[in-house]
Amino acid sequence: MRVLVIEDDPTVGEFVKRGLEEQRWTVDLVADGVEGEALARSQPYDLVILDLRLPGRPGPEVLRNLRARGFERPVLVLTAQDAVDAKVETLRAGADDYVTKPFAFEELLARVEALARRPRALASPRIAVADLEIDLDSHQVRRAGQAIELTPKEFLVLEYLARHAGRVMSRTLITEYAWGYHFDPGTNIVDVLITHLRKKIDAAHDRKLITTVRGVGYVLKG
Repeated sequence: MRVLVIEDDPTVGEFVKRGLEEQRWTVDLVADGVEGEALARSQPYDLVILDLRLPGRPGPEVLRNLRARGFERPVLVLTAQDAVDAKVETLRAGADDYVTKPFAFEELLARVEALARRPRALASPRIAVADLEIDLDSHQVRRAGQAIELTPKEFLVLEYLARHAGRVMSRTLITEYAWGYHFDPGTNIVDVLITHLRKKIDAAHDRKLITTVRGVGYVLKG
């Protein structure tokens, strides 16, 4: 594993770099957005950890530029910005995950490992799980060749589950990805949305793709 950390806070940057190197990963650390973008485009990194507030070029611009130029590897945003609009903008710009400072390194490591395990094929504009096809460019979804109409939020959650097919995704992670902030712990908004997805994705088929793992979350199985 080769990781690029773009972080201008030397304390945080060295902390992340040292922790990942202890996992026997190769880590490059830069503190400038322009330099970080150039390195990401020119070197074969497996994953990028990106701060949003950077000198030279802000993180959101770095992210948009990389995606626009075909950079397909996972990008995990690490930032002190916890405002809803910042999270939503970052995810829409192409971030794969989002960790807010201050953070526990164990959480960061778990998310980095999850992104690192993602097959390269999932960076394709199409994701296929069994007979389910998701076109990330046109936002079209088909099951057994039949088109399925989804709301933008339903598509976002289905895409997230499909990117991590076979892995149980917790309600908290789904909420962070799709809504960009934490709801009250007692909310059932994820469960309601999954119910709607099941009606559209699974109801007409004997083979069910969306499975509940009681007390944990949901998994999309092929």
